[in-house]
Amino acid sequence: MKRQQFIALMYGWIVILGLIFISSIVLALLLKFTPLNEPTLSWVTLVIGLITLFFGGIVAGTKSKKKGWLIGGVTGLGFTLFTFAVQYLGYQHTFSIEQSLNHLGYILIAVLGGVIGVNAVGESQE
Repeated sequence: MKRQQFIALMYGWIVILGLIFISSIVLALLLKFTPLNEPTLSWVTLVIGLITLFFGGIVAGTKSKKKGWLIGGVTGLGFTLFTFAVQYLGYQHTFSIEQSLNHLGYILIAVLGGVIGVNAVGESQE
């Protein structure tokens, strides 16, 4: 993997982790200070995850400037592996079927974001 693609992956992962961190703080504050409860937020967290992975894929694809489907897929797969590692090593739980399907959706939406990111860059007219 070339250096430019690795840097693109790092940018994508940083964006994903930053957005997830910010949204986690906001959701925690909502749980604390509003009458919302955890089951109510399950769909909200799924949508936030999809949007976050989409933006991470766009950033990675924009930085990579080629092979958007691959860079988006590796970005989504890296997030999934990180999540699995934290869950397995920290809590001794594997993914459930529902989580596996969610993460498959995350990877696919990151691929879409990567493709859009590469195509959004365009060719320079020099």
